[in-house]
Amino acid sequence: MNKNLLIIGLFILLPILGSSQDFVDALRYSSTKIEGTARAGGMGNAFGALGGDFTSIGINPAGLGIYRSGEFALTPYFGRTDVEASYLGSLTNDYKYNFRFSNLSYVGTIKSGGNSESGLVSVNFGIGYNRLNDFNTKMMVQGAKANSSFLDYIAENANYEDWSDFYEELAWKTDLLLLDEQTNEYWHDIRDAGYGQSQRKSYRYNGAVDEYTLGVGFNFNHKFYLGASLGISDLYFKESTVLREWDAQNNIPYFNEFSFGSSLRTSGTGYNFKLGAIFRPIDILRLGVAVHSPTFYNLRDNFETWMTSSITYSDGTEKYDKDSPFLDYDYSLETPFKATFSGALILAKRGLVSLDYEYLNYGKARLRDGGDGDEFINQNNDISELYKSVGNIRLGGEYRMTDALFLRAGFEHYPSAFNSSAFNASQPNADNNFNTYSVGLGYKSGGFFVDVAYRYSVTSESNLLYPAPLSNAYPKPSMATFDKNINKAMVTLGFRF
Repeated sequence: MNKNLLIIGLFILLPILGSSQDFVDALRYSSTKIEGTARAGGMGNAFGALGGDFTSIGINPAGLGIYRSGEFALTPYFGRTDVEASYLGSLTNDYKYNFRFSNLSYVGTIKSGGNSESGLVSVNFGIGYNRLNDFNTKMMVQGAKANSSFLDYIAENANYEDWSDFYEELAWKTDLLLLDEQTNEYWHDIRDAGYGQSQRKSYRYNGAVDEYTLGVGFNFNHKFYLGASLGISDLYFKESTVLREWDAQNNIPYFNEFSFGSSLRTSGTGYNFKLGAIFRPIDILRLGVAVHSPTFYNLRDNFETWMTSSITYSDGTEKYDKDSPFLDYDYSLETPFKATFSGALILAKRGLVSLDYEYLNYGKARLRDGGDGDEFINQNNDISELYKSVGNIRLGGEYRMTDALFLRAGFEHYPSAFNSSAFNASQPNADNNFNTYSVGLGYKSGGFFVDVAYRYSVTSESNLLYPAPLSNAYPKPSMATFDKNINKAMVTLGFRF
């Protein structure tokens, strides 16, 4: 039994394997990369010690205490995600444009009695949202002369009496899965002919995670700041995939082509708490620390599949079409605890440099309370085995060119969540990090300000198009590599009062 190939391929295969909740969900919804205002976005979102920007509240709520006045801000963005896929010696490109909002916020300031500059100087409160994750992506991968088939996985499950209405039943009803009545063994025409078919798979992802925040910050002597916030996460994710295999060389008897489609929709809400502090021991230095509780999600999955086929018999060609049932499933998810340590240098009122270090352990994410009573013991053990702790780094700088014009730049590094080895096998995505490079400009005049930022993100991952059979009786599928580039332009319009 070869569990290792199945495990390393699961990162992108949840809809193929069913609506079962596993480590794929844990990573997808625990891996957040905050995006709020264009000022923060242009500076690598390194705002844990700086404060004074609504993005900072999602990192360190003590940043609310830095505000000296009220503020309203709105941030739309426009982006394009490009994915180049390599599979069986072929390159395929796809892309998707996106226009969304990453921030909407309001901050109010209440001065202490007598406008004192000592003791408790002010109490500030904020309400709004920042985007934590953007799933909107399109990908396509294609290759010829394959040495395996998705039907290998289907036939193996059928032979081990692991029959599902979402997979094996569809292949049976579309005449792709066949039974040898003499040996009582399930088989399929592609394997019988020695493979060589062409394959293509398309992916469409939609949705996002937005965090709605209600926070309060306290300013003591303009030296020490405390903050706390309640975050409510709104989560929606949809994944639609279509896998097609066809006999381009016309060398497989009977079989012409099949398509297998799946649709997974996940929605729900979660909540978390954040506490933070910022200390300014001298005018040029700010130090920050913050802790984030897990986000406690209540989620629902909706899942369905379909299959079509074209088979040529001695008396003509038949086309089949079969749909699965529609499945709903409720469950809970706890994301990992986070801690952020930050520092910032204010350089003679002409510029600043800021650094955040964010620690979390993806192996501590936990699935809970399955709608059928499942406690997810095996899935949570897999999460602990597969994922590791990481240290995310955000670095940013700002230079004040004039009293009204600011130049910014930033860098963000998010290491891979995968252990280098798990389940007695090397993990192919262990070194696939996510990096973002950013630049920005800011302009302010009186109570009005406008900020713009450009962000360029790169990452890569290797995955299977379909699950590898566990038995050595079947060949192992080849992996595809997906190189992703994300270009994003942000604009924040704001007013201070």
